[in-house]
Amino acid sequence: MNTLCTKRLFVIFFLVLVNLSYSQEDTDIFNENAFSIRHSFDKLYSVNFELSNRAFLYTDNEAGYRMRQLQMSHFSNFKIDLRQSVAFGIMYRNRNAFEDSSNELRLTQQYNRKSILKTLRFGHRFRSEQRFYDHFTAFRFRYRLALDLPLQGLKLDVGETYLVLSNEALWTSTKISKPELDYRLSPALGLLLSEDLNLEFGVELRLDKINIKTEEVLFFNTSVDLNI
Repeated sequence: MNTLCTKRLFVIFFLVLVNLSYSQEDTDIFNENAFSIRHSFDKLYSVNFELSNRAFLYTDNEAGYRMRQLQMSHFSNFKIDLRQSVAFGIMYRNRNAFEDSSNELRLTQQYNRKSILKTLRFGHRFRSEQRFYDHFTAFRFRYRLALDLPLQGLKLDVGETYLVLSNEALWTSTKISKPELDYRLSPALGLLLSEDLNLEFGVELRLDKINIKTEEVLFFNTSVDLNI
């Protein structure tokens, strides 16, 4: 698959997701920006810190930029071998400062496995999460399949772009409501600015509460990842 063909597919994929969301009058649209710093202490152990914000772009049939939340997170990653790793994370999300909603403390356990087929790299990620709110606790289980590939040549070099496609299924259980099944579809384009810095732009379509009454949410995402 050449670069031009891949970029065209991404654009088509992007437009399809946007069209699906805009076809629903009650679809919420968000902007989310994230900045993360990674550091490897040795070949087996690394840490990641991230700061991100989320804002409404369109909600209740009105357009406008309105902050919804700020969140901070940390992950400790432990490599099992070249293709497998486990991680443990903690995240704090503040919504109460922007709307009448509970803040959240989240604990995460993760297993990740990678495989490579020519220029394609596949990632399988399994997560379990405990989400603590003011008046209840939610337990969530997630599986994500993602693939990425360089858009120039057989490997990614500085100054070149890459494509990431991921889809994820989520199952959430609480004592106060029925279990919920969610699905997320996310294409993104990335740019390797230097050996230790990359930039990504993406769109994500979320289908929430599929087993109850499907709700569509669209995200426009930007992320910066720095390795120090």
